[in-house]
Amino acid sequence: MRILVIGASGHIGSVVASTFESHGHEVLAASRSGEHTVDITDPASVRALFNGIGELDAVVVAAGSVPFAPLTELTRDDYVTAFTSKALAQIDIARTALEHVRDGGSITLTSGVLAREPIATGAAAAVANGAIESFVVTAAAEAPRGIRINAVSPNVLESSADLHALFAGQRPVPDVEIGRAYALAVEGLVRGRVITA
Repeated sequence: MRILVIGASGHIGSVVASTFESHGHEVLAASRSGEHTVDITDPASVRALFNGIGELDAVVVAAGSVPFAPLTELTRDDYVTAFTSKALAQIDIARTALEHVRDGGSITLTSGVLAREPIATGAAAAVANGAIESFVVTAAAEAPRGIRINAVSPNVLESSADLHALFAGQRPVPDVEIGRAYALAVEGLVRGRVITA
């Protein structure tokens, strides 16, 4: 398969890219810098990326940022930033990808544990993650040409030890489990699923 991984320079994205490379797929790595560059918050940049790459079997998005702050300090602008930088950016990528993914291909977005488990300072992230997950359920039902749309919702990463205290009681996830979740979304048959890892 020919797979575009957006956010491939980040921790999750690099795990995704290496997982699919180890499975024998052609991986096109996109990020803010590198061979395939993209600013996911700029629809024109997203279109230029897809137009320059051509047809794909799968697209995986492992990118997006959100502000973290106590609830009483989060502003309206913080929520707008969370929504536009993570949720709307991924939705725009999915919309564009529909024109470039081959029949029967797949699009996989990334949400996160904060859609289902609260942490202090995580309200804006929860909004973005919840929006992505809700979008996937309906978009998958309407996707044309047999294209499958899913989301992976990872917990805090085992390798992100500096964040473990924020995610008290959560089960840190090893890289291999992250890779398996994305493999299920891309290589499997599921659609409209939020795959937790």
